[in-house]
Amino acid sequence: MKQLVVVERVSLIGHIVSMVFGLVGILLVVPNAELILNLSEFGQTAMQWSMAGGGVVYMILGAAAVLLYASRTLGVGRAVAFLLPAVLISLTSELLGTSTGFPFGHYQYLSGLGYKIAGLVPFTIPLSWFYLGCVSYLLARAGLEVDTKPSLWRHIGAVGLGSLLLTSWDFVLDPAMSQTTLPFWYWQQPGAFFGMPYQNFAGWLGTGAVFMTVAALLWKNQPIKFERSQLNLPLVVYLSNFGFATVMSLAAGFSIPVLLGLVLGVTPAITLWWKASAAPNQVTIEPATQEVSVASVKVALK
Repeated sequence: MKQLVVVERVSLIGHIVSMVFGLVGILLVVPNAELILNLSEFGQTAMQWSMAGGGVVYMILGAAAVLLYASRTLGVGRAVAFLLPAVLISLTSELLGTSTGFPFGHYQYLSGLGYKIAGLVPFTIPLSWFYLGCVSYLLARAGLEVDTKPSLWRHIGAVGLGSLLLTSWDFVLDPAMSQTTLPFWYWQQPGAFFGMPYQNFAGWLGTGAVFMTVAALLWKNQPIKFERSQLNLPLVVYLSNFGFATVMSLAAGFSIPVLLGLVLGVTPAITLWWKASAAPNQVTIEPATQEVSVASVKVALK
């Protein structure tokens, strides 16, 4: 178990470091290619690696960190019960979106995110849906105390809030990633929201809600009781990915999407984390009052 925790932590650190390398490459190296010539041989190799595969690596490491975390804290069965619906349903939505325009609008992926499934969707995209969707749902489910005070409305609220957290990340990420000097996808029919069609948000909310609902149904008879400290990794993953998207958007001059993301994503995420129980549920054992009854003994002396 300790070895898996080490791998989980290494994956998380690698995930964050890869995002930092990606930011340096996209924001500094691409606009100023001559900077590479001033780097050492190691630096040039690192930058070339970052530009060639940084996007793929950071998503693989993010998915690995969250999958190991979920397996450790939820159990392998529940981790897989979230992984499979998230990957399969999001991949279906993405394949439909890139081929028909439903449910996100008409768009196409460019190179830089790995091998494309059916020539349309990079294999890393469903992985990003999984790890961001998982941490978003866990924060929502724990913050709303779904498992300690179960009710239909709390379940619905967790799915709704989890989907909102997931979509709020896209508010910030999508404008920059589709309109930088090195875009990773583009909209064939740009929309009114900083190049994105409003339909895109409905697609994100709907896709997230569907696979979170499936996971909730699969987890139905297996309650999860998290304390706040156990939600640190989900919060770190969410905030670090939001931070990556924020830097990208601000560098491209998109401040309004960042403000929306802060209001609809970051603030609820931190609030939900804070509302989670600060300590594990413990059974209080009252100290037993020990009474020793000493029988009186009469000794007859002759």
